[in-house]
Amino acid sequence: MTSEYMSPARKVYLDHSSTTPVRAEVLSVMMPFFAQAFGNASSIHRWGREARVGVETAREKVAYLLGAEPSEIVFTSGGTEADNLALRSTAHLLRSKGNHIITTAVEHHAVLHTCQVLEKEGYEVTYLPVDKYGMVSVESVREAIRPETILISVMHGQNEVGTIQPIEEIGLLAKEKGILLHTDAVQSAGKIPTKVRDMNVDLMTISSHKMYGPKGIGALYVRKGIRIAPQITGGAHERGRRAGTENVAGIVGFGEACYLAERELEAEGKRLTTLRDKLINGILEKIPDTVLNGHPTKRLPHNVNVSIKYVEGESVLLNLDRMGVGASSGSACTSGSLEPSHVLLAMGVPHEVAHGSIRMTLGRMNTEEDIDYVLEVLPPIVSRLREMSAFSASTDSEVCGGGHKNVQ
Repeated sequence: MTSEYMSPARKVYLDHSSTTPVRAEVLSVMMPFFAQAFGNASSIHRWGREARVGVETAREKVAYLLGAEPSEIVFTSGGTEADNLALRSTAHLLRSKGNHIITTAVEHHAVLHTCQVLEKEGYEVTYLPVDKYGMVSVESVREAIRPETILISVMHGQNEVGTIQPIEEIGLLAKEKGILLHTDAVQSAGKIPTKVRDMNVDLMTISSHKMYGPKGIGALYVRKGIRIAPQITGGAHERGRRAGTENVAGIVGFGEACYLAERELEAEGKRLTTLRDKLINGILEKIPDTVLNGHPTKRLPHNVNVSIKYVEGESVLLNLDRMGVGASSGSACTSGSLEPSHVLLAMGVPHEVAHGSIRMTLGRMNTEEDIDYVLEVLPPIVSRLREMSAFSASTDSEVCGGGHKNVQ
């Protein structure tokens, strides 16, 4: 192990879509609920009442971020559980009305795998295709609707390539047809506006640890008037919608993270967009045969996803780590897979190019100097790896056809 590996010139964390550090302000409000205000929020004595106040205050803060009513917020263990609760509960409760669900080919596996399980239970699922930017068309949603359609589930901000879907328009269509709309807003909440009334959604998933809150806590927004059946049973917690003793400290931290995110949303969004565009443009200018994945403008302010031809993305990531830069190849939930991203393949990116993809997602701690450092160390890494690669532009000039060109 070299001294260079042990002591990189700079440490730059660019994997904020995988998780974020807990903010100091968040940790501060959480601490009392570990030892002093430790009561069970369902208990009627003073310790329980103290914990209940913490939970309900946090519920108000989460609702504040979403423009919802506190009673419409159901706390879960995270985004995955919230997605499962939204899909399974809706499917089971509306089974008498129909058995058809519409989603997209680029959803998080929390949605895709749940849909696959529902298919085994007799439900029919339409997986809509996307364009080269990873965007689904409203017209394709309209064409997929059947008399037996009971639910549409479309992610708001795509977790790998950052494309922002036309949720508002899909929501209007769903309302017109009397169909429920769920959106997974885990990557967009706290980064761009996610007001549920403006977005015309009935159910929305969000997660704490994507916005500088603690891990192990998330929420499902459930529009007033919609019934959901608990998928975890054993108690009347969360108004009978999710059994289990509340994670009071986690909920309190989640609420504070939501409050801070909403307060800083506009300014931080602009700052991150500036850094994002500098990183994208720098990579495309400095590294030939590189492709920007996702929509060039309708994308999350912190997301950079590129495919670098003639190299393996994993090799790039390992070399970046050696230089003190933390990035990923896509969703952290599938990082152990050797298969190329299902999102990129659905976008029409060839297997060879998809294997060379890396995702860099920015956050509060990142600076312009961080971007300069990445643009300094990444091109030499790619050059070295290409020199060792069996593939090159001369041996595979057609590997990146089909409209996936550098987007400046």
